[in-house]
Amino acid sequence: MGSIEQRAETLLCLSPEEVAGLQEGINFFRNKSTGRDYIFYKDKGCLRACKNLCKHQGGLFIRDIEDLDGRSVKCTKHNWRLDVSTMRYINPPGSFCQDELVVEMDEDNGLLLLELNPPNPWDAEPRDPEELAFGEVQVTYLTHACMDLKLGDKRMVFDPWLTGPAFARGWWLLHEPPADWLERLCRADLVYISHMHSDHLSYPTLRKLAERRPDIPIYVGNTERPVFWHLPQSGVQLTNINVVPFGTWQQVDKNLRFMILMDGVHPEMDTCIIVEYKGHKILNTVDCTRPNGGRLPTKVALMMSDFAGGASGFPMTFSGGKFTEEWKAQFIRAERRKLLHYKARLVRELQPRIFCPFAGYFVEAHPSDRYIKDTNTKNDPSELNDLIKKSSEVVTWTPRPGAMLDLGRMLKDPTDSECITEPPGGAKVYKDTWDFGPYLEILNAAVGDSVFQHPAWIEEYFTWAGFKDYNLVVRMIETDEDFSPLPGGYDYLVDFLDLSFPKERPSREHPYEEIRSRVDVMRHVVKNGLLWDDLYIGFQTRLRRDPDIYHHLFWNHFQIKLPLTPPNWQSFLTRCEGLGPEPSPARPPAGLGSTAAGAPSDSLGHLH
Repeated sequence: MGSIEQRAETLLCLSPEEVAGLQEGINFFRNKSTGRDYIFYKDKGCLRACKNLCKHQGGLFIRDIEDLDGRSVKCTKHNWRLDVSTMRYINPPGSFCQDELVVEMDEDNGLLLLELNPPNPWDAEPRDPEELAFGEVQVTYLTHACMDLKLGDKRMVFDPWLTGPAFARGWWLLHEPPADWLERLCRADLVYISHMHSDHLSYPTLRKLAERRPDIPIYVGNTERPVFWHLPQSGVQLTNINVVPFGTWQQVDKNLRFMILMDGVHPEMDTCIIVEYKGHKILNTVDCTRPNGGRLPTKVALMMSDFAGGASGFPMTFSGGKFTEEWKAQFIRAERRKLLHYKARLVRELQPRIFCPFAGYFVEAHPSDRYIKDTNTKNDPSELNDLIKKSSEVVTWTPRPGAMLDLGRMLKDPTDSECITEPPGGAKVYKDTWDFGPYLEILNAAVGDSVFQHPAWIEEYFTWAGFKDYNLVVRMIETDEDFSPLPGGYDYLVDFLDLSFPKERPSREHPYEEIRSRVDVMRHVVKNGLLWDDLYIGFQTRLRRDPDIYHHLFWNHFQIKLPLTPPNWQSFLTRCEGLGPEPSPARPPAGLGSTAAGAPSDSLGHLH
């Protein structure tokens, strides 16, 4: 019997009002149409959820009045106790973990509670591990999230970012890939690309690959936003993109198969993969926040996962209010430490034979981003390895570029000195030069584009973007390299409640954001209809907001849900030519420093 495509079943829907009413700690909910009960645990905006069903004999949980911390519930049948903050049973200790459900926010700030079915799709058609010959399975680290796997007589490559920047011009490779990286990539039998972020889907890398092997088989998951949505506009000629369903084994040959799984937090774009050769599983969770909703195979031969943190513009690019340098430094330290402990706990729970921390080796190398480089500290893989070794027997491997692990040797005897082949002596580990020029030229080309001679581009672009009916006013400011307002640049307001472009902030009560963006990246993103990840994750903006609230729907739309085809600028220019000359764009909107009714008295104010 073949494996069945994994699907997400909706178990419960909460309205925006019900979501807003969730209390910190434990919340009980019943689906009135099905009569089934669920438990939510809220911790500072983060939600976890499970069925209200004890794993022992199906009893119902109630509040545990003996728990003063408000984190546990007690079964009404046999008094089993569950810590809902961790989803682990604490009485009896060490017995079970509760199966966690996927929490997903919808467009209106409502909530969907989802269950992945089947939950453990890798159990379909199980295979017993066979003994591996030495050299039969070799894993070579190239750089960042890119691994080159030899699996019998087949070769598979993960996430090849091997040249050029990611996120416009914000990320550059920390590690120097082996000199033969392109030859290695060209001889692969298949390539897996986990998601659309440009440190995994690297068009500069794929352009070089396509020049030699345009028909190389590339596999991606069936995400809501297609991984290769931008391929038609990229100019990269790849002809063998394969979109596969989640949770089904893809057979490569009699010994090799793989399965792509969705992320529980970002199912619309993120995936991870299980590769199995002769019954030995290699698990690559990549960047997934909760891969497969938190359910993963245990005791795999090799697990690899991200570890570093720092893949966000928050909080380094924010200013005003609480965002002092001291607050940002404390926040970053705390978040990095939380990530390390989460990854260490995950490894302890899954108990892989070998663990490899990777996918965190980028640097903000451009001189203009020195502030980000200095403040956006990342975790050291050795810290994670030390945490893992304190409470488990898991072997850790932190490779340098070109290092190779022989899986058969390592599984047989981890102390064998020939398990790891290091790169040749004198091989470069860290990059010390980057070829900025060609990539900055591409961005700079957008600055003088004829589209931006017409101020009407603003309305054209945001109408195309399709985000409206949301009470938020955003001031967009084009800047120079140092985020100072660009002389002659655009500086305008967008009111997303009715998608208007007022000269002053409206008098009604409204949240307000101010987004300064480097003009080359902003215009490149607008002209090509790209997602705002290039701006936000690429550190190409500086932000202030009042009040200090994260507007999930706004950012989610511009980072994930923009139309798949770019704006029709040719049609726009044709229409503009028939209208005659337009007023100069340099005039900033009036009244931004005033305190009109509904605007906070400490307005974020003039920037010119």
